[in-house]
Amino acid sequence: MIEKIRSYIRSDQYLITAHARLRMAERGIKTGAIEQAIITGEIIEEYSDDEPCPSVLMGIETTDIMLHVVIGVCDDHLRIITCYYPDDAHWITYNERRRE
Repeated sequence: MIEKIRSYIRSDQYLITAHARLRMAERGIKTGAIEQAIITGEIIEEYSDDEPCPSVLMGIETTDIMLHVVIGVCDDHLRIITCYYPDDAHWITYNERRRE
């Protein structure tokens, strides 16, 4: 699945939802950072029952930031659903949730 996701980014077959654009503006996240997180990041969680398309949580950690991106994986494109910087209250590392 990861290669399918990356190929959609490389071929510009994705859309950024209004919700994601709002969150990007609020959090100062640029489109390039989202693309980079998807191209070089990893799938942290999969939500195969999501509608209208199955989705995944992808994450990346660099020396500067940790970034999460939720993506709908549709038949012919990706939907960038939201993005955020994971916080210490919910995440131990960028790819490991805290137990409740």
